[in-house]
Amino acid sequence: MTSRTLRNAATVCLLLGAATATGVAAAGPAPAADTVYRNGYIYTVDARDSVQQALAVRGGRIVYVGDDAGAAAHIGKRSKVVDLRGRMLMPGLVDGHMHPQSGGARLLNCNLNYASLTVPQFQARIQACLDQEKNADAKRWLVVVNWFQQGMQPDGVATGAATLDSLATQRPLVVRSSFGHSALVNRRALQLAGITRDTPDPLAGKIARDANGEASGLLEDAAQELVMQHLPPLTPAENLAASRAALAAMRRQGVTSFLDAYTDPETMTAFRQLQRRGELTARGHFAVLITPEEGAAPAKAVAALLRQSRRYDQGPTRVAPSMQVRHAKLFMDGVIAAPALTGTMLAPYYVDRGTPQQPHWVPGDSKGPAAYFAPAVLQGVLGELAKARIDPHIHVDGDGAVRAALDAIAALRATAEGRAVRPALAHDEIVDPADLARFAALDTSAVLSFQWAKPAPDTVGALQPYLGPERYALVEPQALLLDAGARVAFGSDWPVDALDQWFALKVGVTRTAAPDAGAEFAGRLGTQPGMPRAAVLRAITMNAAYTLRQEAQTGSLEVGKLADLIVLDRNFFAIPAEDIANIKVLQTVVGGKVVYRDKALR
Repeated sequence: MTSRTLRNAATVCLLLGAATATGVAAAGPAPAADTVYRNGYIYTVDARDSVQQALAVRGGRIVYVGDDAGAAAHIGKRSKVVDLRGRMLMPGLVDGHMHPQSGGARLLNCNLNYASLTVPQFQARIQACLDQEKNADAKRWLVVVNWFQQGMQPDGVATGAATLDSLATQRPLVVRSSFGHSALVNRRALQLAGITRDTPDPLAGKIARDANGEASGLLEDAAQELVMQHLPPLTPAENLAASRAALAAMRRQGVTSFLDAYTDPETMTAFRQLQRRGELTARGHFAVLITPEEGAAPAKAVAALLRQSRRYDQGPTRVAPSMQVRHAKLFMDGVIAAPALTGTMLAPYYVDRGTPQQPHWVPGDSKGPAAYFAPAVLQGVLGELAKARIDPHIHVDGDGAVRAALDAIAALRATAEGRAVRPALAHDEIVDPADLARFAALDTSAVLSFQWAKPAPDTVGALQPYLGPERYALVEPQALLLDAGARVAFGSDWPVDALDQWFALKVGVTRTAAPDAGAEFAGRLGTQPGMPRAAVLRAITMNAAYTLRQEAQTGSLEVGKLADLIVLDRNFFAIPAEDIANIKVLQTVVGGKVVYRDKALR
């Protein structure tokens, strides 16, 4: 029996169990629950978004959802009864796109913490890290993370290898943009990587060059690998530490399921080791990368993915958290923000033909790179994935990449195997109006990072002038996609930003920045409305669960489903919208087991 057949059988059993539990009660008292939550605001995210008072859990599954009076029948001598005192209880958060191992590892690195910095501040922060390791070998690489490249001050300031060469060190340096699509390196790193003026740009990447044609030190997308391949890999102990740090961060935020949207065997080995030790505190889903080069031989690429799936996938979802490897990650482009401008666009980016005193922005000649997968190659890969019953998770940032991906999915849907696939397009930072309705028509999920839809350096100075007023009005189209009938799911993309799910949900509702962001970033991003609160919560629960084929088990609080749930310190629906960012998780429960508890919950 295949893993997919087992999954389907488990789903049928679950639904039959739910039907029995919600139907006419059998004779005799109900078996006592392990835990009963009473006197609460139970937001279920069921088909009616119903609100109840009480919930009971037995054996890791939900056995009752209803009023306090009905819950009494489930309380036995050994039942733990939690008085919520009116607090909100809801499904655990499902993060449909993150990079947990990278996020955990970055908590252990030299960290610029996403700060907007001047060049002297940038240099001082890195020098401080170097000074902390004065006795380090000159051959040892220093990796600096969470560089907010688009937030460098003043707007448009240039950085290159020379910016790092002035630091007091002989060590090779690599500074990784928080976006994950750019890296800045010093001359020593360029030398070790063998990057010269004659080094060609790799497929799906770019080596930035100065006026003389020399490599400037900035590497975009796949060009980063020219340097990254020379870094020593994390040790098994470091990988375990990164996984533990990631899971701890997720527990505090209320994340009970996640998709690692670009994994590797080292990451999955670490998570598998934690799972075997009983330390996996969220349901892990992992997407294996297929590169454009590998796409040229799609059957071979998918066969390699399936080998990893057979090694690490742990079968159907069960009560205790486990691992599934049933997604493929593909990159169609880079990012639409300057200075990269590597997002694939339908029309050219704007350029400034004026002067510093009188800027004059007009359409230029560049639409960004061609989509990283050519149409025929993408269709071939998607077809092989469909045969293997692997769901594609595709990075698309520019409207040209979105269209190319939707075109390939349309061709896929015309095949017998393609009708069962659940494709997801991640990011979708700009979508041409003609393509909005195609998401629903092609049953393609839009996985969005809500926190990007606010005034900030990367959406104002690094984006607004380069798109022109008409396209800028379409940026971060959460509500536009929702109104067009699309299934909108949430993915934090951590560590592109700090892991702060509740700030992201606040931005999804308001399209505003944090109060301390500064006068320059006050107000809303553009004229688009925010999303309704219920839609925001559904995106990070049921809709994200759907993209993981987990919606029959998690994503809502219904009888028969797994008891993945969280308790909040305030009611998401009853507070001012700006206060959503201040919500704290008091308890996180996965499969009925408490994995995080704040002392405020007694």
